[in-house]
Amino acid sequence: MGMEIGIAGILAITLIIQLLYYIIYLRACFYQPAVTSSGREPVSVIICSRNAGEYLEKNLPLFLTQDYPNYEVVVVNDCSADHTADLLVQLKPQYPHLKFTTIEQDEKFSHGKKLAVTVGIKAASYEWLLFTDADCVPASPQWISTMQRNFTPEHSIVLGYGGYMSSPGLLNRLIRVDSMMIGLQYLGLAIAGMPYMGVGRNLAYRKSLFFSNKGFAKHTHILSGDDDLFVNETANAQNTAVELSAESITRSIPKKTFGDWFLQKRRHLTTSVYYTTTSKFTAGGEMLSRVIFYCALVWSLVYHNQLRNYIIIAAGIRFIIQGITYIFGSKKLNEKGIWHLAFICDILLPFMYFCAFIYNFFTTKRRR
Repeated sequence: MGMEIGIAGILAITLIIQLLYYIIYLRACFYQPAVTSSGREPVSVIICSRNAGEYLEKNLPLFLTQDYPNYEVVVVNDCSADHTADLLVQLKPQYPHLKFTTIEQDEKFSHGKKLAVTVGIKAASYEWLLFTDADCVPASPQWISTMQRNFTPEHSIVLGYGGYMSSPGLLNRLIRVDSMMIGLQYLGLAIAGMPYMGVGRNLAYRKSLFFSNKGFAKHTHILSGDDDLFVNETANAQNTAVELSAESITRSIPKKTFGDWFLQKRRHLTTSVYYTTTSKFTAGGEMLSRVIFYCALVWSLVYHNQLRNYIIIAAGIRFIIQGITYIFGSKKLNEKGIWHLAFICDILLPFMYFCAFIYNFFTTKRRR
């Protein structure tokens, strides 16, 4: 009997934790910024590109023709061996606000994206920096305007949503569901005053913040993390804003195979271990409580005959609120036709992250 009561207590506690998280996510679903900038701050859009000439050819004009009066687009040609250099030279006469700089290949020195980002920031003319990737497309010509309306004196960071393009197939839908769930979490927590990460596909911050933080000095030894680690160490409730309008979204090309997606998850885990302790707790608390909830739920349904009806009702409340969150979340982030798959990812993703963690652990151990 004591064990049964204990399991029931665990189920109740994890259910409450889950509901608290979903309340936070629901805030993101209905979020509207309270204070917006009345000015039109000049903006430097920074795009780092390595052998992405094919994407730049299609997408760069979409960034160069934004409906915004005063901005520049800085492209960092990071050791590209394709036609990127020729393309940029060709586009320059047509778009005077296009700037580009090149990092030459050095056989004796290898580097990650952080060097390219740093070079782009140094080349930028303006205080406000707006980041995206070469394979990204803005949802509208108002992308800069909608992000810029959060450039108030109080704010130094603006978090946007970077989703993925839609294409046929189950994998594409799972990737988009995962992106939606992650977006609701980091944007919802930021709205609640607990920012912990951002995505480089749609992120803005002040140039002065970058240099006052000494750039990426605290984690230069990590190849990735130019976006989430920087936000993790500089963002707080006072200096961070969130933009969630449909016009502000960017979308990039998702992975084509499960193996590539799994590798992407592994890379994300390599940076998340460097988050602050508080961030690890707030970001990981939902998934941990979710796993414990499901384990306690299964155990209770099998062994708690007397309480089974109450357990089913409690679990039903959780799934109803979860469904409502995903329905409104998919509408807010313009992720059409995928919300129902969130119930599958709700169970699948914890196991996927666990496998990625184990894989990283033993890979690192073998290297040592």
